Amino acid sequence: MLNRLLPFVLIASTLLGSWLGVQLVHELGHVAAAQCTGGTVSRVVLHPLTISRTDLSSNPKPLVVVWAGPIVGVVAPLILWGLSLAVRFPAAFVLRFFAGFCLIANGLYIGVGSIDGVGDCGEMLRNGSRPWQLWLFGALTVPLGFALWHGQGAYFGWGADRRPINARVAGGCLATFVVLLVLGFVVGGG
Repeated sequence: MLNRLLPFVLIASTLLGSWLGVQLVHELGHVAAAQCTGGTVSRVVLHPLTISRTDLSSNPKPLVVVWAGPIVGVVAPLILWGLSLAVRFPAAFVLRFFAGFCLIANGLYIGVGSIDGVGDCGEMLRNGSRPWQLWLFGALTVPLGFALWHGQGAYFGWGADRRPINARVAGGCLATFVVLLVLGFVVGGG
């Protein structure tokens, strides 16, 4: 019975945790850039039932701060995945999936969001970025994200060559999702 549940636990917690994680890493990029450029963060919204955002009461370098979200949002997960490979972490495949998820989510958000000037994209365009720069970001990150996902189904218990799922990895993914969920409610916002 447990072996039948493990793929569901692993897949569901990885997907849901990746959604919460992509928002966390993206907002950390905004926060770090704001602090490095003399800005003042007034609120970070991470509530799991909303789209995340970082509000600043002062922002002397808005273009740096706004681009830091998606840039850190794709680079940090790639570094995390690389480190997991270096130490032979048993759940490195989950971090590979997460890195791919971050590349795709940030790339689509910036590339497609440029059309309507949604969220960060509007800020980027108002502060001097050109639409082609946003499209280029999406054009580079989305395919790379899909490339990272390619061939990963076996690790999640899918396909003819599926691999056995490690209960500790599935449990770790579930625990990570719960921690991110609780963090989202604690940081909350609205």
